[in-house]
Amino acid sequence: MADFDEIYEEEEDEERALEEQLLKYSPDPVVVRGSGHVTVFGLSNKFEAEFPSSLTGKVAPEEFKASISRVNSCLKKNLPINVRWLLCGCLCCCCTLGCSMWPVICLSKRTRRSIEKLLEWENNRLYHKLCLHWRLSKRKCETNNMMEYVILIEFLPKTPIFRPD
Repeated sequence: MADFDEIYEEEEDEERALEEQLLKYSPDPVVVRGSGHVTVFGLSNKFEAEFPSSLTGKVAPEEFKASISRVNSCLKKNLPINVRWLLCGCLCCCCTLGCSMWPVICLSKRTRRSIEKLLEWENNRLYHKLCLHWRLSKRKCETNNMMEYVILIEFLPKTPIFRPD
């Protein structure tokens, strides 16, 4: 019985080593930065629709632009409300001891979640079949010390089809 357990552990180690090897050869993720003029809590009002050259041969430029336009339309719908509440919250902040900022924080979180849901839908619809994974990620800005939300397009490792189960 002990021999059976040892063989099973070796198989797990082989699988883990194979996964690490696949991850080692996957290229760096593509970063799509916000290109808008208004940023509320790190979330820009639009993302760049320019097709990155590293995605050539992986996804059609039309599909990429359609996905980015869906994200931008979600931002266009939700961000003006966030800006209005931010202005109202800043005006009333002294009187309410900061409690007037809660609606802005909640709306910003709701906007982020709706974009994450949209990206997950896009992944399930198309991008997982192409071995790509889109996600919203928080990154440090290159120019200053602030944080911003970017769309990361990660390359998923291909599963070896010739390896038996």
